[in-house]
Amino acid sequence: MAHHDPLPPLPATPTPGIYRHSKGNLYEVLGLVRHSEDLSPLVLYRRLDKQGHPLPDTPWVRPWSMWSELVPGPFGPVPRFEKITV
Repeated sequence: MAHHDPLPPLPATPTPGIYRHSKGNLYEVLGLVRHSEDLSPLVLYRRLDKQGHPLPDTPWVRPWSMWSELVPGPFGPVPRFEKITV
């Protein structure tokens, strides 16, 4: 992609807010960003403790495709992350 070409749109979700991982941990989505080389969407997030307070580590990124996928649950596929606040 040339430098002046328009960027592909980022996905509409996830939106900023608090999410619960399928294994129970809490995370706060800060926004969506792009990978600098291939422009793939990444989810920018931070880990939270059980009370919902940010943990003292740096923000993390995860490929949007992994964030948004279904994973095995006890009764069938479930979202890897489910939004619990707006």
